[in-house]
Amino acid sequence: RQRRRGRRLCSISPAPPAVSQEVVMMSLMTLCVSPAVSRGPIVQFKLSDIGEGIMEVTVKEWYVKEGDKVSQFDSICEVQSDKASVTITSRYDGVIRKLYYDVDATALVGKPLVDIETESGSEVIQEEDVVETPAMAREEHTHQEIKGHKTQATPSVRRLAMENNIKLSEVVGTGKDGRILKEDILNFLAKQTGAILPPTPFQEIQTPGPGPAAAARPASTPAAVTPPPSTPRPAFTGKDVTEPLKGFHRAMVKTMTAALMIPHFGYCDEVDLSRLVGLRSELRSVAEGRGVRLSYMPFFIKAASLSLLHFPILNASVDEGCQNITYKASHNIGLAMDTSQGLLVPNVKNVQLLSVFEIAQELNRLQTLGSAGQLGTSDMTGGTFTLSNIGSIGGTYAKPVILPPEVAIGALGKIQVLPRFSTGGQVVPAHIMKVSWSADHRIIDGATMCRFSNLWREYLENPASMVLDLK
Repeated sequence: RQRRRGRRLCSISPAPPAVSQEVVMMSLMTLCVSPAVSRGPIVQFKLSDIGEGIMEVTVKEWYVKEGDKVSQFDSICEVQSDKASVTITSRYDGVIRKLYYDVDATALVGKPLVDIETESGSEVIQEEDVVETPAMAREEHTHQEIKGHKTQATPSVRRLAMENNIKLSEVVGTGKDGRILKEDILNFLAKQTGAILPPTPFQEIQTPGPGPAAAARPASTPAAVTPPPSTPRPAFTGKDVTEPLKGFHRAMVKTMTAALMIPHFGYCDEVDLSRLVGLRSELRSVAEGRGVRLSYMPFFIKAASLSLLHFPILNASVDEGCQNITYKASHNIGLAMDTSQGLLVPNVKNVQLLSVFEIAQELNRLQTLGSAGQLGTSDMTGGTFTLSNIGSIGGTYAKPVILPPEVAIGALGKIQVLPRFSTGGQVVPAHIMKVSWSADHRIIDGATMCRFSNLWREYLENPASMVLDLK
């Protein structure tokens, strides 16, 4: 009725003599223009198929709220499956009208995540929603066009840069292929503000320091005191608590149940890493000068790859009925990683083609993403062989469980300085590390596992020999 009345006023109604002409004109303009304001259609943004047979995910964080305006490729939320964390990005320009889930709620594939009111006149494309993972290389989603060249960055990193008014073209990326990581943005911001950032969490096998050297330190130089790890105080509620297993915990249930159906063969040995300790101490400063932290793991991984070339059956997989064996061409070596989310096993792709330094670069990237809970699906899948760095936490021996469909895994203990006999019969201090192997005894016999371990040990005890076989 008001609209019809407005049209009549626009066409024939004269201004009442008691009202000023300006007021009447403003009222007429409002009435005439208001009917022309139209909203775009509301689109249900659905959770698309993430792959790997995943049917549900847990919503870990919302990047938007109701009423927020979003553009294409803006981050909507972060979800976590039993495989990896995934960032969902928008395909539409518009306004968020409804969020269907709370944080920590379970979202189902194919069901709406949010309602987006698209802009009027914009083309609504009824296609699969965009799924973005930090490790994906989809150029149109993970690149940002800046002054004629493309800078690689995930939506969360672009968002962080935008919030701090940082141009990505001015940031040097330390990720794979020059990808800009969250730490690159924080470091760039720290240089601008003069802030001191805390070190990135990074676990590695630590070499025991020599005691006498510490005692000989000058009194004027204060010793660096490492505070003991803080242990949260236990909370006693007096009530039993039952909650469903979800995310990575559910994945562990399925994986370990399948793994323990495999007959495991165990083999243990010790490795004298004294020469490797000296080599790593020489190369450590060189690597840090290039912006990469060099641990022992790149050497362990590269030695494993060189050994797998001689024993390809350890880099294989078998089908469920154990009727066929597939020898993998790529050495995608996984690293069992302890995170706040549980046990994760990302892998370094094509180790047979990488140098020790390139492996260290990739490990730095995986460690950073793992600490932030941002490992992508491609980082977590496709592994062919695994090493478990249990020594970074403690312990000398372990009984590692094979990660199907792989057929072998190794667990590395902590490095200890222990007395050993030299070739001249003298007792000398040596850096000793225990290693524990598990192999699928259906296709791998004990002799093969032993010979592989011997070759791997020789590479590490004489690291200079690795140079001869590097490509």
